[in-house]
Amino acid sequence: MAEKQSILGRISQLAKANINALIDRAEDPKKMLDQLVRDYTNSIAEAEEAVAQTIGNLRLAEKDYESDLAAAREWGEKAAAASKRADEATAAGNTEEADRWNNLAKVALGKQLDYERSTKSAEEMLKSQREVVNKLKDGLNSSKLKLEDLKKRRDELVARQKTASAQAKLQDTVSSINVLDPTSELSRFEDQVRRQEAMAQGRAELAADSFESQFDELEDAGTNAEIEARLAALKNKDN
Repeated sequence: MAEKQSILGRISQLAKANINALIDRAEDPKKMLDQLVRDYTNSIAEAEEAVAQTIGNLRLAEKDYESDLAAAREWGEKAAAASKRADEATAAGNTEEADRWNNLAKVALGKQLDYERSTKSAEEMLKSQREVVNKLKDGLNSSKLKLEDLKKRRDELVARQKTASAQAKLQDTVSSINVLDPTSELSRFEDQVRRQEAMAQGRAELAADSFESQFDELEDAGTNAEIEARLAALKNKDN
């Protein structure tokens, strides 16, 4: 009975374990959950063996009980048969034969009483043992459900941890980009382009000024030639 109580206690402890509280207290929840899964799996395997043994013992006890019932019925039948033979011998006036059969009937009745007492005491034990087995089965099923929940929680936690790690890496990348400040690079490039545009504009203006001055020289040359021609015409007229 002490062993059964030990099995019940172990299964009850597994079924009542507060997974959330264990996770909250753990420094590394994933490692803790992996260890819990291993512990639960091992404990459930041990409990299954113990429960199976307890059920096996119950079935043996039930068979012994059925065998004792059958034996009690059989000895009752033998006692009845011996009593009948004794009655027949008495009716025939054979006292010695009657006494022998009556003694055999008494022996059979004694055997019947022994088996009946054995079955009566077994009934209470079987009732108690069946209750224990039912509790063990319920506790074992509850522990198995707890194990499945534990595995599910572990898988969810691992997935969340991977997602958080990926988000952290992304945030680090974004932070490094922010530190570089790409807008400042664009501003420097824009200033460079503006300086190049200004340089091109300056060169264009210089080129334009040079071109106009060439035309001015041509106009000045034409004016001087006209003046010289008119001066020559005046001199010819005077002559």
